[in-house]
Amino acid sequence: MIALLTALRALLARWWSDFTLQTRLMAVATLVVSLVMSGLTFWAVNTVQQDARVNDTRFGRDLGLLLSANVSPLIAEDNLTEVALFTGRFFSSTSSVRYILYADRDGKIFFGIPFSEAERQNDLTIQRRIQLPESYASDTKIPLVRQHLTPNGEVTDVFVPLRHEGMYLGVMAVGINPNPTVVASSHLTRDVTIAVFISIWAMVILGAVFNALAITRPIKELLVGVKNIAAGNFQQRIELPFGGELGELICSFNDMAERLARYEEQNIEEMTAEKAKLETLVSTIADGAVLLDTQLQVLLVNPTARRIFGWEGRLLDGKNVIDHLPAAVAIEIAKPLAQIAAGEELEPPPPDRHHHGHSGEFRIALSEPSDRTVRILLTSVFDQYRESVKGIAITVQDITREVELNKAKSQFISNVSHELRTPLFNIKSFIETLYEYGEELSEQERREFLQTTNSETDRLTRLVNDVLDLSRLESSKVYSMSAVDLAQPVEQTLRTYHLNARDKGIELSHDIYPHLPTVLGNYDLLLQVFANLLGNSLKFTQAGGRVIIRAYPLDPDSGLCNERSCVRVEISDTGIGIAPEDQEAIFDRFFRVENQVHTLEGTGLGLSIVRNIIEKHHSQVHLASEVGVGTTFWFDLVTYRAAASSGAAPESAAQPVPVTSPASPSLQSPTTAEHVLLQ
Repeated sequence: MIALLTALRALLARWWSDFTLQTRLMAVATLVVSLVMSGLTFWAVNTVQQDARVNDTRFGRDLGLLLSANVSPLIAEDNLTEVALFTGRFFSSTSSVRYILYADRDGKIFFGIPFSEAERQNDLTIQRRIQLPESYASDTKIPLVRQHLTPNGEVTDVFVPLRHEGMYLGVMAVGINPNPTVVASSHLTRDVTIAVFISIWAMVILGAVFNALAITRPIKELLVGVKNIAAGNFQQRIELPFGGELGELICSFNDMAERLARYEEQNIEEMTAEKAKLETLVSTIADGAVLLDTQLQVLLVNPTARRIFGWEGRLLDGKNVIDHLPAAVAIEIAKPLAQIAAGEELEPPPPDRHHHGHSGEFRIALSEPSDRTVRILLTSVFDQYRESVKGIAITVQDITREVELNKAKSQFISNVSHELRTPLFNIKSFIETLYEYGEELSEQERREFLQTTNSETDRLTRLVNDVLDLSRLESSKVYSMSAVDLAQPVEQTLRTYHLNARDKGIELSHDIYPHLPTVLGNYDLLLQVFANLLGNSLKFTQAGGRVIIRAYPLDPDSGLCNERSCVRVEISDTGIGIAPEDQEAIFDRFFRVENQVHTLEGTGLGLSIVRNIIEKHHSQVHLASEVGVGTTFWFDLVTYRAAASSGAAPESAAQPVPVTSPASPSLQSPTTAEHVLLQ
């Protein structure tokens, strides 16, 4: 027997030594957890039972008091029939009551359920008495509660004194059965706890045996393999002769390693392709882009940024960007760059700056490598969790044109305000004078005042119409085109400005080619073009000068009209001319040359309206000018016959005038000195 125990102990020791430290710790932890859980379960069962006893006690006391309050008056009247009926109904409606007994002052039971003392006395002639506990006092008003065991379980006994109008009538005993649900639940909990405890340990023992025999070795091999895979060795393979789930796990591991090896190669190719796409995208965007690391070293620069900062031909990768930025830019953004790189919030910006958290916006005027204004946006580049700054993205936008337009717009608003204020002031002044001193003025003076007011009203109307016309022309409105005889709008314009030209001492004439073919256009729009160009020529031509309108057909073979039949229109004058530096911007809206050389009225919208109207006719307006000599505006219009499709009525052919150059119209004047050739 001793030898058998020794051999068994040696076998258990050898079996336990095969377990790894983790397995031993798991077994110990399982034992501790199971013991703790079992103790907690039994404690919970006892607590539930104690709560059940308290609940039974409370329930029995309340039930006894309720019943005694109802039967005491009946017992005082000796109305045992009503007592029996009421008690029977109460007993049948309350399932937890085991018995109800009534005894007189001497303890003699005179009625009880589920038995009747009267019936038993008749049948057996045995008189029953109730044995009250020693702690019960007849003069007490508080029920006495106790528990006692029976073959059918624990019963709660409640002894309630019966009193009516201060007189002691006897005692009532009520027996309360325990709550069957609680009893069953506590028993079930106890049984389940024992079963779970046994099952857990059975599974632990069986698992330990299985682990020692079949799992430990392959798990160790898999652990080594996973570590190699995590280290980047995708050539790791496991070769063990196992079947079943472990065999499938080993095969799956080998397949995973093989796929990871293929994915690594594929991912490298995809990452290279995506990097090329990103670089291509960055290089083609209109804004400049510079990517920095947290040390402010350049990682990526696109061609737009190189052009704006004058970095063409420089190798900037890995160099500090502050050392290569233009001086004006470096002074502005050096400190914000350092703050963003350090992960700090930018300081509150001045009124012309815009900062928000880890980003900032700056507007800087550059003089090198060329005069321009740029908007620079600084943006933090965070990691995937947005916890730390990994770099800085600099976006550079060339807003020179925007600044110029804003300046022109401000100038335009100033001009319009001035032009509106002047006629309004004149109108108001003359009307107030007429209103206050009308009776004192002569008829001639009143007529002059009204004429001046009417002229100022027309001037105000023209100003408003110019603004509305330009807005309408720059919209997407479609205008109807038809055949237009240019001689008609030219003659109408000449009639309109004839008196104005005569008053200023300017010769106004026209030279329209005989039998000029009709053109495809909008009559009203072309009339406005002639009015604007002729009005400008008269305004900038001094007394003794000359303004002429020409219209003649072009030879399609000359190559001047895209191999189509066209009509060229020229408006030439011997005025003050336009400087070369102003000729490029003369057609821009809000631009006024006169503000820079002299002071004349105008809004700077007339030539912008002309350009938009000519563009609506699918053509362009050009100019040739020389300061102190004169200016010629010219444009080409397609003839209606050339533009019409099949079914249009043919027109009589007109002999075209040969023209050597579209930019060299001449203005013939009466004297040789006034002969102007505009190149």
